Amino acid sequence: MPSTRTRDAEFEAWLLVRQPALHRTAWALTGNPHDAADLLQTALAKVYLAWDRVREADSIDAYARRILVNEHTSLWRRAFKRREHTTYKVPETPVDDTYDDGRSQALWSFVQTLSPRQRAVVVLRYYEELSEAETAEVLGVSVGTVKSQCSRALAHLRDRAPRSLSPEEYR
Repeated sequence: MPSTRTRDAEFEAWLLVRQPALHRTAWALTGNPHDAADLLQTALAKVYLAWDRVREADSIDAYARRILVNEHTSLWRRAFKRREHTTYKVPETPVDDTYDDGRSQALWSFVQTLSPRQRAVVVLRYYEELSEAETAEVLGVSVGTVKSQCSRALAHLRDRAPRSLSPEEYR
């Protein structure tokens, strides 16, 4: 068993590399930076506590994403969260994705209207670019459930989003 210093150094090295991506995932799940920071802090604490077991796993990132999704799900199940309605607007931030034509910010506001489960599927499939099988593994559901939740989520987004967000080929 490694010493505490070695263990902490390994965790810190992983954390420095992966924290920004995990924070983006948490933000996409929660819809605002404050809840995302809380969610990420909880998830990282759980990863740290399980580090001896997790660092030998195939994918520490998958384990961390799974914690993010599970913690987010347990938060929205609590009665006090059902009464809250977040109204915080995400500030304009520069994005260096060349394929983004400026509609992504508006699209994410519509993604926030999805149910938490559908939002988790959309975030993992299209934002994290996981396969259906990887998404199913992270969420602990079948591939069929991922497909159906994704289909319903996309149909919901198509129905509710304004035409200005629709790709040209669907007009």
